[in-house]
Amino acid sequence: MKHLYIIRHGETDFNKTQKMQGRGIDASLNELGRYQAQAVADSLQKVAITKIVTSSLKRTLETAQPLITQSGASVESHRDLDEMSFGSLEGKEFHLVKDEIKYLHTNWTQGNLDVKPDNGESPKEVYDRAHSRVMEILLNSDDEHIAFVIHGRLIRILLSEWLGFGLSNMDRIEHSNGAINKLFWTGNEFNPITLNMLDHLKIEV
Repeated sequence: MKHLYIIRHGETDFNKTQKMQGRGIDASLNELGRYQAQAVADSLQKVAITKIVTSSLKRTLETAQPLITQSGASVESHRDLDEMSFGSLEGKEFHLVKDEIKYLHTNWTQGNLDVKPDNGESPKEVYDRAHSRVMEILLNSDDEHIAFVIHGRLIRILLSEWLGFGLSNMDRIEHSNGAINKLFWTGNEFNPITLNMLDHLKIEV
């Protein structure tokens, strides 16, 4: 059995100003995001985390840094754990692409999971690359407590499948910057303990 801590990265200015971020935007954390990163580390201070896994993007590495310093855990970064590519939508304010977002959301909730943004990725493509990488890590690691610092849409995609909701119901998975999801992996299935935990984020900058 392995204890998994699935952590969403801290806030960036793209999150703050409601701009599409995605795989092609390599933004750093802002002031609130750095606070959230430290709060994550503080909340996991008593947990014997020995492996930390991030995507290749700065916002996850920066979020993980306080936890890396605190725990002395080994660190791996993988492009397969990057956020979904939103293609031509990336960098644009949500309200300017609301029709495109509505089109994607409608198709995905109807089960059309191969639909993708222009020059972007589909939920199925993202799940396949990320789930394969996670399973490789779990099957080849002796670590019992592993933290994954990743991205919001990716968390929705992975947890919706792991917890049995299915990708078409991925929006049932709530996610917030700096939130922690705790799961057990039995070797055969993922069991949720706490989802979208925010108790550690009591103070805002």
